[in-house]
Amino acid sequence: MGTVEGIRVSVDRGSTKLLNCLYRNVYSTSVTIAIVSAILKASNFALDRAVQALLNGDLVAFPTETVYGLGGDALNEKSIARIYKVKARPTNHPLIVHVSSIDKLDYWVSHLPEYALKLAESFWPGPMTLLLPKTKLVKEIITGGQDCIGIRVPNQPFTISLLKDFESQGGLGVVAPSANRFGKVSPTSASDVEEELEKYLDKNDLIIDGGLCQVGLESTIIDCRLSNPKILRPGAITKELIEIVARKDLMETEDEVEVRVSGLLKSHYSPKAKIFLHGSPNRGDGFIALNDVETPLGAIRLASPADTTHYAQILYRALRLADQMQIDKVFVVPPSGDGLSIAIYDRLIRASFE
Repeated sequence: MGTVEGIRVSVDRGSTKLLNCLYRNVYSTSVTIAIVSAILKASNFALDRAVQALLNGDLVAFPTETVYGLGGDALNEKSIARIYKVKARPTNHPLIVHVSSIDKLDYWVSHLPEYALKLAESFWPGPMTLLLPKTKLVKEIITGGQDCIGIRVPNQPFTISLLKDFESQGGLGVVAPSANRFGKVSPTSASDVEEELEKYLDKNDLIIDGGLCQVGLESTIIDCRLSNPKILRPGAITKELIEIVARKDLMETEDEVEVRVSGLLKSHYSPKAKIFLHGSPNRGDGFIALNDVETPLGAIRLASPADTTHYAQILYRALRLADQMQIDKVFVVPPSGDGLSIAIYDRLIRASFE
């Protein structure tokens, strides 16, 4: 690994000629060169490269406010198939389409209920996915053969620009599940993506480094196909917020036929370490809790979030740290209460499921 005028360069041991060439010929260009895939700092140069990669059918891992996504052209079946392959994701597990604004729904959505429009106007761009009836144009490879589609407008400056520029050149949307192997801990930094996916990506794929994600947990998924909304996956857009804006009570009943959306498997978001939500750690075990909770004697403190918002931001980083430190067991004290605490508990329950 070397650095040339602020450029990150990944090379193998036999590539000294490449480094010498870079020192001679590259000075201020904001580009990262890697053997497998490029990791670009978010910039205008990176934006142009990322748009072109999507148009070419390549994959782009990019930041959102929730987690990093692995994106591909939502109209390109080869790109979509590669996403499934890179993630080792079951092909009946649907993908979420990302667009730049509420004005870009017509191709994807056949009906937008009034309360769903209110939610979109209030929380987009933001960490909310709406599940809506799809049009006949939407490919089944995106929906897992279902008659509905998950769609959202992310709230991250670089990614909004990426979507707008992609759409201005003929794109209609970008499918982007989290940029990790299926069922594992979602990435909240570019280095997380690199660590987990680099060996599965091709040389023309890109990873955009937009810093740490601000929310840290995946978007709230809201089923908007019926008369009242229903939360399928909790997130930063909470029950209280949804009911205030939609002016409707949330549905609590189970569907007769369970709909498939991201993050609903009993086991998900799982590190290699075993997660415990009860009991006391022994010496050498990991420990995560709010900063007012004392660390048990001999335990390894992985994170001490100041509040619930901070807890969500750093949870996945802490779980990844446990694996990096080769810790076998992690004991977690979840935050109590409603709102975002419910989303945190949801992720931990799935991470701890055997």
